[in-house]
Amino acid sequence: MPLHIIKLAVGCESVKELKAWVAERMATAKKKGLPLRHIHVTRMTPKRDAEVLAGGSLYWVIKGEIAAREKIIAIEPFRDKDGIGRCRLVMQPKVIAVSPRPMRAFQGWRYFTEDSAPPDLTKSAAASVASMPEPMRKELRDLGLL
Repeated sequence: MPLHIIKLAVGCESVKELKAWVAERMATAKKKGLPLRHIHVTRMTPKRDAEVLAGGSLYWVIKGEIAAREKIIAIEPFRDKDGIGRCRLVMQPKVIAVSPRPMRAFQGWRYFTEDSAPPDLTKSAAASVASMPEPMRKELRDLGLL
């Protein structure tokens, strides 16, 4: 069973914005002739990397909800220019909306087991949920309708 990672998407307001952000990074990479892969740099390197690389994803918490994921394809530890250990989480540049679930803020990232992960939204459901105004979506979720 794959192990996932969950992390806050700080500064991101919606799944739509996350998708636009990743698309912008991929357009820049394409212009520069770089590989099309989404990279997120974090300070800590996962110790359970083999489990994460066995099909795990990075789940993004946006505005207090687990809202999207990206499949992790590589974990690359490195040292930055100041000699500090860092880690690149390399993902497929495809943001997949998931069934929204409340999640409190936390620092850094956490492991996230398969049985805790919300299911992916179908394409039509993802579009309708993403198009809703944020207050309406939160109210429907609080009522148990989303």
